[in-house]
Amino acid sequence: MLYQVYETQRTLMEPFVDFAQAAAKLFNNPHSPAGQHPLAQRMAAGYSLLYRLGKDYEKPAFGIDSVNVGDVPVAVQERVELDKPFCELRRFKRLSDDVKTLTLLKTQPAVLVVAPLSGHYATLLRETVKSLLQDHKVYITDWRNARMVPLSDGSFHLDDYVNYVQEFIRHIQSNYGHCHVISVCQPTVPVLAAVSLMASRGETTPLSMIMMGGPIDARKSPTAVNNLAMNKSYSWFENNVIFRVPSNFPGAGRRVYPGFMQHAGFVAMNPDRHASSHYDFFKDLVKGDDASAEAHRKFYDEYNAVLDMDADYYLETIKTVFQEFKLVRGTWEVSNPEGQLELVRPQDIKTTAHLTIEGELDDISGSGQTAAAHGLCTGIAKPLQKHIEVKGAGHYGIFSGRRWREAVYPEVKTFIAQHHKPGATASKASTTRTTASRTSGSMGSISKSAAKKTAARKTTRTRA
Repeated sequence: MLYQVYETQRTLMEPFVDFAQAAAKLFNNPHSPAGQHPLAQRMAAGYSLLYRLGKDYEKPAFGIDSVNVGDVPVAVQERVELDKPFCELRRFKRLSDDVKTLTLLKTQPAVLVVAPLSGHYATLLRETVKSLLQDHKVYITDWRNARMVPLSDGSFHLDDYVNYVQEFIRHIQSNYGHCHVISVCQPTVPVLAAVSLMASRGETTPLSMIMMGGPIDARKSPTAVNNLAMNKSYSWFENNVIFRVPSNFPGAGRRVYPGFMQHAGFVAMNPDRHASSHYDFFKDLVKGDDASAEAHRKFYDEYNAVLDMDADYYLETIKTVFQEFKLVRGTWEVSNPEGQLELVRPQDIKTTAHLTIEGELDDISGSGQTAAAHGLCTGIAKPLQKHIEVKGAGHYGIFSGRRWREAVYPEVKTFIAQHHKPGATASKASTTRTTASRTSGSMGSISKSAAKKTAARKTTRTRA
């Protein structure tokens, strides 16, 4: 009901939002009578602010048309490699007419960036992708807004997330014979599970696994986000933040955690900072500081664009990661595409180099939460493991902005280069994948109760 009320309110506000936009243009136009008014600049700034506070924010574009590889500009073509019901595997293909540069592009490592499914779109990692494209072949998980996914495509579970990641890794390995994985925030947990399951089956695992600011062990240095998830019961979340998508969207009737509620939570964490930022935007417009005003627009175009998450996935994440801590306790079982439950064993990972990165001032994933992964991955030799704490960096600073460019990315680039093995062949990876798939299909049995649970879930699950 709340979702429908919100959509009704937004629809009623549309004419006023359009009026504010038109009024801002009118007062900004020096050739109009309104633009000659002594207070025209202030009026235009006020209406511009009202417009931005009331407008609906759509998914932004990545907008990466070119990057420099060395000193040579290289064109970038964005395309979808794999199209799943809840996610697209998006590739940023680099193109060049320069023979030397083209040869270099072919030899560079392939990297899968697993973007968070926690409210914002994958475009939040635009700067991460742009930096990586200078030295790597780059793929990213582009998660869909759940309200745009019809009910006929089934539900989406945390297990599906893990299976998606495995499929994406195998796809990249089949193309290049290798893969490096970078997970930012929320996906550190399902990515570790995915690589662990592949290792347990004897599959080829990524050459390196880089985890940035994620809740591997949310018990360590809990933040406000962790405390909310840990102190409220599972039923509280189910009863208070889960609603059905209204009839005016393709996913009508789907149970989701709505994006507008997530956005309200983001703003509530730092209300003073956001209020101050909007007031500064107003003052910049009055002063005619177009550069600062445009920087504000770009940030909030991204920050205010949010997506709905499927209720099953969201609730299972709360329970598995923040309430029962199944990964660190060694009790997490994931249902594979064949319907069998497999225990997640990070200690089975042996050949994947492992880098964890934390921000000193991170208020989303507290100190030690990401580094805890090293204590789980006991099968990885010490020389293959590394941890970095970025001084002065908050949560966003470890993958975006000056600290990302100057402090974090050079470390990531070096780590990948150190553990890259260009001699691997695609045919070998493909053979390994096929063998592992057969092994997975013939793994041990599951209990009757687990089988019933899996069968019930499979009736609503989409294709894996």
